[in-house]
Amino acid sequence: MDQVLLYVSVILASVSFFLCCYACARVGRLLKSVKGLDWDIIASLTGDIGTIKKSIQTLNNRINGLNSPKLNDELLHYAMKQQNNVTDIRKNNIGG
Repeated sequence: MDQVLLYVSVILASVSFFLCCYACARVGRLLKSVKGLDWDIIASLTGDIGTIKKSIQTLNNRINGLNSPKLNDELLHYAMKQQNNVTDIRKNNIGG
């Protein structure tokens, strides 16, 4: 029983050591790949990503029909009709 526990602990320690080495190698590759980045480059990339996200959202709305020109024209005509139907209370000096 003691030998089994010894072998299991040695195998587990070996696996954990190799996983630690693998993680260190990945972190080293990440640091090597981002070594040339400045804050200005990161800021411009962030702005570009925001622009791309906005254009994709607009495109998706057009595809889904939420931003169609026909719908916008109908809403504009409806709003204009509603505005024309409203009367000004100050013009009617009846009463009090």
